[in-house]
Amino acid sequence: MTAKEEKPSHQQQQPLETDSLCWCQVLQASVNSLFPKLSQAQWQRLSPTTLAYLGDAIYELYVRMYYLSPPKRSEIHHRLVVAQVRAEKQALHLQMLAPHLQQKELEIVRRGRNAATKGPKRVDPKIYQQATSFETLIGYLYLTDCQRLAELLQKLDLEQ
Repeated sequence: MTAKEEKPSHQQQQPLETDSLCWCQVLQASVNSLFPKLSQAQWQRLSPTTLAYLGDAIYELYVRMYYLSPPKRSEIHHRLVVAQVRAEKQALHLQMLAPHLQQKELEIVRRGRNAATKGPKRVDPKIYQQATSFETLIGYLYLTDCQRLAELLQKLDLEQ
């Protein structure tokens, strides 16, 4: 790589897909050791709001881990994470991922959108529905297909 092609060392590189998959597998292994394995039929019966609740936590943890390197002051770290987990940003992520989603994933997104209730006053209800759909998709994929979750997370453009 020439000096012209080199990226500045202060810019963080997005984790490799294998890093995301490994992260997801470690999380799933810890869940599997603490809780009994649920069948596909049991996952199907989980409500979209339950999946969104889980997806919100999984996505925030992913974003927190994404911004760990290079080290930053905690207030900078917090600001970067909050900017990514806001409903508005999640809605944008869902729009960006939409062309890459499979039919079953689109059905999960639809279920999440329809389950979204009135959100915070600061957020437009349509944005809130999209953000809930995004979180529902993340929760569903975390429980059913970590490899696919890692693949989709790699497509997100997390800002530095």
